[in-house]
Amino acid sequence: MNVAIINYNAGNTRSVFFALERLGIHSCITDDMKEIRSADKVILPGVGEAGSAMAYLKEKGLDILIKDLEQPVLGICLGMQLMCRYSEEGKTDCLNIFDLDVIKFTQPGKVPQIGWNTLYNMKGPLFAGIPEHSFMYFVHSYYIGISGDTISETQYATLFSSAFKKDNFYGVQFHPEKSGKSGEQIIKNFLTL
Repeated sequence: MNVAIINYNAGNTRSVFFALERLGIHSCITDDMKEIRSADKVILPGVGEAGSAMAYLKEKGLDILIKDLEQPVLGICLGMQLMCRYSEEGKTDCLNIFDLDVIKFTQPGKVPQIGWNTLYNMKGPLFAGIPEHSFMYFVHSYYIGISGDTISETQYATLFSSAFKKDNFYGVQFHPEKSGKSGEQIIKNFLTL
């Protein structure tokens, strides 16, 4: 299996690479269109800022490419947010795969959310073998509300989508590569889609 990890000058690509390596999966960190298009699975990870991330994707033509991908695609944290229509972070127009907006957390609650939190109402094959109320590791200041695309929910200041799905596109707000055995299982599940 060949997995492409999209490089768009955001953080966290290496930790995803090493998580896949621990599972014995070959992956490459790349912004090359041909490599991404030919991969069996594509991951759009990220820790960073929406505006500069989208600027890089547009500069490389990856904004168009990602939307046209037909293999399973997983967005992680910022990668999930970039799949939405718009982000309040930097007033950024995003990929518009999901017709949803990314909103900044307001008090009560410390912002950003950093640490372990619980998943509820998990649906679909991405969560096969993951018990209800499992804990995952989050680091984020922005969130996506609940919609028809939501496949898991988490509570922090408000109820938000901790994962969503549409067609071949999946997004998780948490970091499965930093979430122990449960996170590792989610990565395995994605790889078997």
